[in-house]
Amino acid sequence: MKLDKPVVGGPCWAEVGTPDPEAAKSFYGELFGWRAETDSREEMGGYTIAYVGHLPVAGLVPLGEEGQPVVWFVTFAVADLDATVEKVESAGGSVVFEPGDVPGMGRFASVADPQGAGFHLWQAKGFEGAGLLNEPGALGWVELMSRQPERAVDFYTTVFGWSVNASEHYTQWGLDGADFGGMVRMDDKFPPEVPPHWLPYFAVADVDASAATATEAGGTVLMEPTTVPDGLRIAVLRDPQGAMFGVYSAGAEH
Repeated sequence: MKLDKPVVGGPCWAEVGTPDPEAAKSFYGELFGWRAETDSREEMGGYTIAYVGHLPVAGLVPLGEEGQPVVWFVTFAVADLDATVEKVESAGGSVVFEPGDVPGMGRFASVADPQGAGFHLWQAKGFEGAGLLNEPGALGWVELMSRQPERAVDFYTTVFGWSVNASEHYTQWGLDGADFGGMVRMDDKFPPEVPPHWLPYFAVADVDASAATATEAGGTVLMEPTTVPDGLRIAVLRDPQGAMFGVYSAGAEH
């Protein structure tokens, strides 16, 4: 990601829904060195913010109901939440959680693209999102897994105005010349029950060491550390509760 701070239209935050917040704090603390602080306000429902140093980098959301998805959600910054939600709907997407206020911080909504890939929208009013991007322990790349990439391009360029840099191997999303994410076509390697989804990648100093740490901490390596055609080293992991995410070598260009 060439972005070093949240910008309108780009990824600004990632949060994981977890049935065991204490276990999640322990796992990600060991993996990324995160320091976790839980908001004590009753209306925040135990929401926890993870920090690298003094900078916020991600959120942990306690799941209280059976059957709620244990997943990482990617959040995109918007200037006008309600107008963006209207764009999502008119472009064929759906609203999962209607726009609402987070006191002293901003406005939030949860939506999905026409293929069902969910993501969040955030209009900042006091809290901009991640205070660090593309540095060890921080969000560094977001990737859409899609069964209909052409339809996804139409949707996301309509809603956010993203640029599309497509090669034979990979499609990249960008804003004002800064690529921040990509898209993978879900082929036969993906079981039919796996829905389209967004996957956040976090920057790490050493991908192989991080994969080993994740395993030791009770996680699973879904895709072994791999060097992709442009020289970037990546891996895909799953935490002990089942949430998937990626890691990549910090400082490397996509």
